[in-house]
This record gives sequence, structure tokens and C-alpha cells, in this order.
Amino acid sequence: MARLFRHHKAACAAAGEERAPNGFSLLPWLLLGMGSLSNVFGGDAADPLLGGLGLLTFNSLYIYVTFRSFTRKTREAPSTRVALVLMTGVTCALALAYGGTWLLFFPLLGLATGAAVRLPHLRLAGAALGVLAGAVAVSRDGWDGLGIAYATWISTMVTAAILSLSDAVRQLRAAREELAHRAVEQERLRFSRDLHDLLGHTLSVIVVKAEAARRLTTRDVDAAQAQLVDIESVGRQALTEIREAVTGYRQGSLSREIDGAASALRAAGLEPVVRRSGPPLAPQTEALLGWVVREAATNVVRHSGASRCEIAVSGDGERARVTVMDDGTGRSSSSGGSDRPRTTGGTGLRGLAERLAAAGGTLTAGPERGGFVVTAELPADAVEEPGTDGVPLAAGRPTY
Repeated sequence: MARLFRHHKAACAAAGEERAPNGFSLLPWLLLGMGSLSNVFGGDAADPLLGGLGLLTFNSLYIYVTFRSFTRKTREAPSTRVALVLMTGVTCALALAYGGTWLLFFPLLGLATGAAVRLPHLRLAGAALGVLAGAVAVSRDGWDGLGIAYATWISTMVTAAILSLSDAVRQLRAAREELAHRAVEQERLRFSRDLHDLLGHTLSVIVVKAEAARRLTTRDVDAAQAQLVDIESVGRQALTEIREAVTGYRQGSLSREIDGAASALRAAGLEPVVRRSGPPLAPQTEALLGWVVREAATNVVRHSGASRCEIAVSGDGERARVTVMDDGTGRSSSSGGSDRPRTTGGTGLRGLAERLAAAGGTLTAGPERGGFVVTAELPADAVEEPGTDGVPLAAGRPTY
């Protein structure tokens, strides 16, 4: 029995349930058996030895059942059910043999039953136990024993209700902690995604403009200084955007992203072509399409080896689309002279695919018409919903 106490206490502590009801909270009710104990030691029982053994057996079964009733696995175990049946038999035997205060074991049996039996079998078990207690009590003490039937039924139902409510509170607490954990994970995902998109684009633009400035230093000092001014401006803008991303207030502008992409393309020696048509878009839609333009233009500068890049934005009031298409072969030597295939599978476009999917849109990327095309579609009034991740690009469409 001491081992059972230690195991139960350790299990509650491990689950963080020290303040929740447990087997110890039902122990004080054993004081209802003090009258029977007094009969045994006072010699009022017809057979004190048999009565003492019955009392010890009942108390042991009561403790065993109640302490195993606060964990679902042990509560539903066959051994617990068998112990509850044995406890019922011992209670009936003691009540029939001695009557009087020994009938109070039925309310104690109701406590153990309410702890061990939950819905959907609780109502039937409570009613059956109440009828059994009433029949035994009436047979011993006449109609005055009906009070025992009511006490047994009410102890069964109230105990089950309190413990079920306690279980619901613990489940709600666990659900709240899980939601908080998921919120933290989603915020980490948002920040890492924004940081990748921001710094990837900005650093690529700075590198391209620095290379342009280095090439122009010996030929056109004024043009080189203009590139250096652009580098300073891009750096300041990046600092602002990172601060806004950290605080979660950044709202992208499609026009600003298109202008920045065109500037980066020109600095890398590409010819930008911008076409825009259709009605104005919702701010959230513009922000998401702006991320697409930023990421796609960065990849064109870094990996395409193209000479021309077209950015097209269109909409019809219900859907908005942005297309970034280049005429490159898929390799570029702009970054320190290294040739890198542009379909190596990065995280930028994949992260954008997840964000667009969360807002009801799609993103496709792949070789087409002698170049590479990135196409994004969104509802005109898209709203990005948190908590959606792991949505891949369309099958067969590589990322870069």
C-alpha cells in the first residue's frame, strides 16, 4: 500500500497536478467507517474478527480503486474493475451481516464508483448501485434504509461530476499551453521567413550595386557614386524593414518592391520590363505579391544569367496575378564568378508558396519559353491566415 501511495504521488508530480484532485483527497471519507471500527473494538459486532477482516479488506480495496482512478490508463484497467466488483461484494456482505453503521460503507462505495466509472456508463452504474444499496438497507433496517440508497446515488454522481470537471479543466489548461506553443512556433516561422526574404534580397542588391560601383570607378566616377548612394539607401531601408519585421508591423508595398526590383535588375545589367494592369489591390494582397516580386527578382539577379526580365501584374477584381519571367539559361557568374544552377531548391519560393497557400493562392515556378517563370495568383482581397505551413510548390515545379 505504501508503494501505491509513492507511485501515485510521483505520477501526479510528474504531470504537474499537485493541486488537482487525487487519491489523497478521497481518503478522509474513510472516517465514515469509524462507527464500524468502534463496533469491532468495542465487542458490539457479532464476530469481531470477521468484521475486522472485512473492514480491512474494504479499506484496502477502497484505497486501491480510488488511487487508480485518477489516471485514465489505470482507471480503465481490468484490475481496477475487478477490485470495484470485489468491493461491492464485501460491502453487501458486511451490510447484510451487521447493518447499522456498517451500511455507511455504501456511500463510500459510491465515492469509489464515481471516481472509477465515467460516462457513458456512469448513469447506469449509479442507478444500479443506488437500487442495490436501497435493497440491502431496507432488508436490514426497514424503510428507514432508503436514505442510504439516496446517499449512495448522490455520492456516486457528485464525485463523478467533480472529477470530470477537474479533468476538463486540466485538458483546457493543456490545450491552452499547446496553443501558446503553436503561437510561438508560428511567430518563429514568420520571423525566419521575413528575415530570409528581407536579407536575401537586400544583400543581393548591395552585392550587385557594389560590383557595379567597382566596375564604374575607373570609367564613370559619377555613376559609381550614384551606385554607392543607392547602396546606402538600400542599407537604410533594410534596417527599417528589419525593425518592422521584428515588431510584426511590416506591410509591404507592391509598387515599392517593383521599383526596387527594377533598380536591382538594372544594376546587374538586365533590362527590366514592367507591365501593370487591373484595379487596385487590397493591402494584404499587395504585400504578398510584393514578396513574390522581391524573391523572384533576387533569384534572377543571382542565378539566371539573363539579359531581360519582365514583371507583369494583372487582376480582374476577383483574382490578382504577378508573373516574373526572364530569358536566362539558368546560370550566372555575377557572384564572384561562380556558376550556380538556379534550380537548386532554396527556401525562398517554398516559403512564399506556404504563405500564398495560407491566403488561398498558388505559386508555380519552373523553366518555360527558353527562360524561367514565377507565377503567383491570389484572391483580390486575400488575407493570410496563420498556422498553415508545409504546403509545397506545385508538383514538378522546382524552386531556386
